[in-house]
Amino acid sequence: MNNIFQSQTLCKACGLCCSGHLFSWVRLNANELDKVENLGLKVIRNDPRQRGFLQPCPVWQNGICTVYKSPDYPSSCRKYKCVVLRKLLDDEIDFPNAMNQIEETLNLIREIEGLLPKSPAIGFREQLLDFVSGLYPGLADESELLRKVTQLLGWYERRFGVDDFVDYEI
Repeated sequence: MNNIFQSQTLCKACGLCCSGHLFSWVRLNANELDKVENLGLKVIRNDPRQRGFLQPCPVWQNGICTVYKSPDYPSSCRKYKCVVLRKLLDDEIDFPNAMNQIEETLNLIREIEGLLPKSPAIGFREQLLDFVSGLYPGLADESELLRKVTQLLGWYERRFGVDDFVDYEI
């Protein structure tokens, strides 16, 4: 299997950069705002420091980015490569190892989702941040949840390059 096919397969299996699990929004350059809005994304324009669109990305559907081949595909999306993907492209890890890291992460997210309180108005990322902030005191088996959240945040940093998910240590 060649690197291009492997990288596409890896990204389609993962999708965490599009699903809102890693990021709450994606930065856009000023010249991209109208173009990206025309692709069907809700653009944030108010603050020049936070111009972009919110996650989860509405054009990410069933492992496919429906605007990936568009000439107006956002530059931030085009440029982002998680640590796992970069290591795969640089032949530092093989494809089965890369896929295993993605599958482990997705499985841990599912486990944590099952332990966090359900809220139809709040996504996984917000629920996780609320837990880390101490807004869910007295959860059953909180120590197990804390262990899993700590592991996930470590993986977010090491596997996906997201080292600012929260601004403080758990």
